[in-house]
Formats: sequence, C-alpha cells, structure tokens
Amino acid sequence: MIDLRRATDLWRRCDIVVRDLPFGLLLAVASLLPALHGKGTQVGDLPTRPFDALTFAVIALECLPLAVRRRWPAVCLALVSLGFVLDQLHAYHVLASNAMPIALISAGAHLERHRRVTLALLSMAYVSLAFALGRLGAPEKVEGYVVFYLALALAWGIGTWLRSTRAAEAEHRRHVAEATRAAERTRIARELHDVVTHHVTAMVVQAEAARYLTAAPDRLDATLNAVTDTGRRAITDLRHMLDLLKADHDADVGMPSAGELRTLVEQTRQAGQPVEFTEEGSPAESAGSAEFVTYRVVQEALTNALKYAHGSPTVVRVRYGEKEISVEVSTGGPGSRAVSPGGSGRGLAGLRERVDALGGEFSADRKAGGGFVVRARIPAGSPS
Repeated sequence: MIDLRRATDLWRRCDIVVRDLPFGLLLAVASLLPALHGKGTQVGDLPTRPFDALTFAVIALECLPLAVRRRWPAVCLALVSLGFVLDQLHAYHVLASNAMPIALISAGAHLERHRRVTLALLSMAYVSLAFALGRLGAPEKVEGYVVFYLALALAWGIGTWLRSTRAAEAEHRRHVAEATRAAERTRIARELHDVVTHHVTAMVVQAEAARYLTAAPDRLDATLNAVTDTGRRAITDLRHMLDLLKADHDADVGMPSAGELRTLVEQTRQAGQPVEFTEEGSPAESAGSAEFVTYRVVQEALTNALKYAHGSPTVVRVRYGEKEISVEVSTGGPGSRAVSPGGSGRGLAGLRERVDALGGEFSADRKAGGGFVVRARIPAGSPS
C-alpha cells in the first residue's frame, strides 16, 4: 500500500502531457488489432477499406495528439479532425476515429480563446466533408449527416458543461476561502480586543489610582507592582495570540477556560474593583468551547465594570449545568467615571456573536438604579 501511494503521488507530479499520453498510445495500439478493424466512428457509410501505408499516418494523427488535449486543446482538435477527415474519405473506419468526440469534449472543457471561431470552422469543415463523401458515392442521407453533426455537438456541449462546472467550483472555493479569511480576521480581532482591552484597562485604572497614593508608600508600591504584573500578563497573552497565528499551532493549548475565572476575578480586585464571585457546580467534560466563551463573557463584563463602574460593587455568578452554563455579571452603580477610557461597543458585539455561534442567549442591559447587568446562557457540549 505504501508503494502504491508513492507511485500515485509520483504519477500526479508528472507533467499533464505525460499523464495524457498513455490513453492515446493505448487507442493507437488497439486500432492496429485485426479484430477491431472497422469498429470506429464513421459517417457516410462508405464500404470499409483494408489497411495501407496511409492508415498508420491516420491512426497517428487521430491518437497521438490526445496527449496534448488539455495542454493545447486547439492543436489536438485540429490534428484529430484532420486524421478523422482522412479516415472517413479513405473509409478505413479504424478504432482511432473514436478520438474525435474525445478531442471535442477536451476542447469544449479546456479551450480558453476563440471558441466561437473554432465552432464555425469545425462546422464548415464538417459540411465540406459531407459534400466530399457525397461525391465519393456515400449512401448516407441528409438526416444521417444531421444526426451525426448533433452527436458531435453533444460532445462539445459535454465539454462546455464540464468547463462551466469547473469554473463554478473554483468560484465557490474562492468565496469559501474569502469567507474563511474574513471569519479568521474577525476572530483574531475579537481575541485581541478581549486580551488588550482587559489588561490595558486594568493598568490605566491602577496607574490613575497610584497618583493619589503618594502619601502611602506601601500602598503605592503594591499598586505599581500590580501595574507591572498586569503588563506582564498582557505581554504573555499577546505572545500566545501570535503563537496561535502559526500554521502548526495547537488551537487548544493555553486557551483560557472557565476554570481560570478565579484568577481573572482576583486580577480585577487588584485593579481596585470590589468583586463578589459565586461559582456553582463544575464544568462538564464536554463543555469545550462553552468554557472559553464563559471566560470571555466574564472578562469583558469585568473590563466594562472597570471602565464605567469603577469602585462600584460587582457581582459575578457562574452556574454550571449538565447542558448549559449560565453567567450573570452586574454592577451596583455608575461608580467613578473619571479614569475610564472610552469604549467602542465592539466587545459586547463580539460576545453576542460568540454566544450566538454556540446557540446560546446573550443580553447586556442597564439597571434602573445605575450600573449594568450582563447575562449569558451558553450551551455546553460544543467541543472546541
């Protein structure tokens, strides 16, 4: 089996002319067999003549050009047509004359330019052949010539259909590739937004808080250390994102999961945000992508809490069920807006897309007394 696969791969690497040559050679050899004499395609119904020296040239003209039927379809069609005309005029009716419909199919499928001119020339040549056969005493009636012409036209039509099908498949593949690239760019943009926004927001909040701690060296040192740690985590996450862009990366390695929520909450607390965290149950083994999306929902909600409700009590509740994960993040009030960098709303839109992709539900609303609440219901069992 290994040798067969290697032979197949080697054959596929060969030039297209080399791969198309064996069929023409096989047809030529078969045409020389006495048992197959007179078994070819014929028009005019002239009595079959025995072989002579010209027969071998006719067979070569009809068979050997098939080697270039995909590389140079016009050349192949012209040579095969010449051999076919000679074959019919001399009434050899060799098996090689069956190359004519094959050449027509190949030309219909692979000829790129002057297709209408080619059809006009072939039609004129066929009419001339019909008149020539008539003068040689061929008993074929007009209806027979018309039927044969339609059969040749059908061969061309088959090639044209193959050409259009191949073009449609290429266009479909192009659209799929473009859609895939667009989806990948969107995914990368979402990941970068989640990683950069969360860490940078925490660093800005911590740095702003440090301005008011100059009279408390111990607290100032702790705050600056927290800024440094957050910056290092941001660099680590960005490096991980860049690693994911490599062709040979493992998409599952290092991806955040719901199990890291406690670390995320603790980081947010270090940034000065009071967070109450409640976790019920444990993730199912088949949670897969649901864990990752859960992490991102909590991360974006806590980022917005730092931005728009800094200092306000924030509650994070995560409940793991057998079939879904429920998330709710809420803040108690507007908090201090003085240190919050502006937002574009892209994060919530990205979360909604992620949750919708898994068939879940997502909402982000303002609370009547101030603050906001983010809720998500994420179906589990979607492997990442």
